[in-house]
Amino acid sequence: MPHPVRRQRRRLLQWAAWSCLPPLAACAAAPVTTPGQALEVAPGVFMVPGTGGEVDPANRGRIGNAGFIVGPTGVVVIDSGVSARHGEALLASLRRITALPVRALLLTHVRQEFVFGATSFQHHGVPVWMHPAAARLMAARCDNCLKTLKRVLGEDEMAGSRVARPDRLLADLPAAEAELAGLIGRRLRLLVHGPEAHSSGPGDLAVLDESSGTLFAGGLMDAHTIPDVQDARPEGWRAALAALQALPLARIVPGHGPLAAPDLVAQTRRYLDQLDERIAVLLAQGTPLSDVAEAATLPEFADWDQADTIHRRNASIVFLRQERALLLR
Repeated sequence: MPHPVRRQRRRLLQWAAWSCLPPLAACAAAPVTTPGQALEVAPGVFMVPGTGGEVDPANRGRIGNAGFIVGPTGVVVIDSGVSARHGEALLASLRRITALPVRALLLTHVRQEFVFGATSFQHHGVPVWMHPAAARLMAARCDNCLKTLKRVLGEDEMAGSRVARPDRLLADLPAAEAELAGLIGRRLRLLVHGPEAHSSGPGDLAVLDESSGTLFAGGLMDAHTIPDVQDARPEGWRAALAALQALPLARIVPGHGPLAAPDLVAQTRRYLDQLDERIAVLLAQGTPLSDVAEAATLPEFADWDQADTIHRRNASIVFLRQERALLLR
């Protein structure tokens, strides 16, 4: 019979290869304001908060944030929700704000709670824009995500949901920015880091509304919510955070959790650094993988949403990465 630690290591390696996973456990939602209601966080800039927590039938999987940026001549929507039904709800919320045409839907990163509403937008003639690396990941992975969501949330809740094919791949960001400015009459910056655009995940995109200093962080930052490292390239993520810290930010709409101040950038960096440091100590002490999740508590982040789930998984993933790096020296 395989050794239990080796068996667990194989399971974690398989786990780390997937971005869309079934719920690990019920956990308390992060403090967010009025889930599902569009909140104007700056002139013409709206956040639609998710519930936080894990995907489950009670929250209908609507755990992530979305948003709208309204210009003089049109609207850009940022992220699409977890299902076709959620996408329709976001469009209905937008229509209570403005009758201006929706010029584009930007999908910032590939997590199940952000992408499956995209086909609803396409049904209404809204093109889906996405970074090529994120689009490749979505095409390769999200059929399995959808099967998981149908099992967890039910066929009825996920009715009409499918993996979208992007209408526009953002290979040339300056050209895309100029096109968006022409479509909505408002200047947005589309931010990725590095030639491969791989930071917290492949093709992760952040969107800065220059006139208000509002950053839609996508997968780069969550507020009072544990960041997920499973698709991350850690040094690219840190470099992306450093670049964001140099921008004139007034507020941050994170992927999950409440509206945040600019110091969320430094807070996210501290989590990544403390996680690496704690795991390095455990590895040096000879801690077995089976004990790592329990031993890797970080006091500063112990009360964050998904500390009992995502953080424990993060600890095991980082342990395996550090262990592998040591073996390859």
